[in-house]
Amino acid sequence: MIKKPQPINISLHEKDFQLGKTKFGLNSDVKFCSKCIISNQRPNSEIEYKHIASTKKRTIHFDENGICDACNVAASKKTKIDWERREQELIQLCKKYKSNKKGEYDCIVPGSGGKDSFYTSHILKYKYGMNPLTVTWSPNMYTEWGRKNMDNWVNSGFDNILFTPDRKVQRLLTRLSVENLFHPFQAFQFGQKSLAPRLASKLNIKLIFYGENQAEYGNSSDDLSSPLMSDRFFSLENIDEDEIFLGGVSVSELKSKYGLNDNDFNNYLPLKTEEVKKKNIEVHFLSHYLKWHPQANYYYAVKHGNFITSPERMPGTYTKFASIDDKMEDFNYYTLGIKYGIGWTSYVASWEIRDGDLTREEGIALAKKYDLEFPSRFSQDLYDYISLPSNEYPKASKNFEEPIVDHEYFMNLHDKFRSPHIWKKEKNKWELRHKIWETEAKRNVSKKSDIYTWEGNKKK
Repeated sequence: MIKKPQPINISLHEKDFQLGKTKFGLNSDVKFCSKCIISNQRPNSEIEYKHIASTKKRTIHFDENGICDACNVAASKKTKIDWERREQELIQLCKKYKSNKKGEYDCIVPGSGGKDSFYTSHILKYKYGMNPLTVTWSPNMYTEWGRKNMDNWVNSGFDNILFTPDRKVQRLLTRLSVENLFHPFQAFQFGQKSLAPRLASKLNIKLIFYGENQAEYGNSSDDLSSPLMSDRFFSLENIDEDEIFLGGVSVSELKSKYGLNDNDFNNYLPLKTEEVKKKNIEVHFLSHYLKWHPQANYYYAVKHGNFITSPERMPGTYTKFASIDDKMEDFNYYTLGIKYGIGWTSYVASWEIRDGDLTREEGIALAKKYDLEFPSRFSQDLYDYISLPSNEYPKASKNFEEPIVDHEYFMNLHDKFRSPHIWKKEKNKWELRHKIWETEAKRNVSKKSDIYTWEGNKKK
């Protein structure tokens, strides 16, 4: 039985802080990158099929100079990579996989019609002569502008397979991922990773292109040694229902306790590794071959596909053009902020600092203004989406003390995921213990003090 969340005990929370306890195996010594504004709490991508409540997080690496892997990757993009040679590698890859039969697809490009998937598919088709099939795992809840961009994508010259999963199943899996992992986007991410390889296997298409490697944003820089996505993200050697987890619950338990069956899981489960190898399926990142720049991708999508922005900035950040197609996106970044103390602004500003579109000082000011803003505009949509009325879920709802989610339920639940080394509560308000704008202010005062106490400045 999943109990209704109650307000947390602040005294115990502070006691855990004094004892040095952290959640998710995070490093208790919070530091910020000296180049961008990301902290060392930023988690690396998980193999979601293995993700449970007790999973210890691997986090972004900082070098001896206090610079994060993502900033070092950005520097190498500017100074070490021969992009002309990389483009020639792309041309040869396209020649290798280009179909000799007219009308057949050469590759698959998964996406939703956002700026990055639009850029990936469009440039492959119109510059490099490929015939891509675009495939889409439907967002949980389309925004109006997200749906328009999806239509604009297809209308710009692409065939598309739009797969919409059984919403009852997806809602249940999302509720479980929120309860157990505070991860409202997990069920969608299963589809993002598995749909393209599954269709590639069925349609005998051997090449898949995703946009950017997550090492661009903080995953291990070692991942950049290959242009390929590791098949561990979408395949397993053995499909063991006791060892595969959706929403932090094993497949076998989802069957026995929540009323799901084999058909309900079909599109969420990974492929078998032997099938991927037998079909010679390769998943490549376009960012390995072409220099990746999210803001440039936005301008490209506007020019070639009439891409439209959100009519307002997204809660928690200052932008209007990234991650705008799903109402769940607001909460995806908000929940990351609760767990790791890093708001949506910090993520976006760090990308733009690395790309030279923002200064670090501007990024810090924006983070101070917008980070961790509660995403109220779609909050009721989320609560309705993850509520499990007994008439719709006669078996699954019995596993919840309170199947219906409202604002109070959600707020009490998310306080359970606040790590004591990141959060404190003062005057009935949650505050970050470590704020980059305060850290920088102290560092600047220290620098000033050093100048005034320097021997060379003392009067003789």
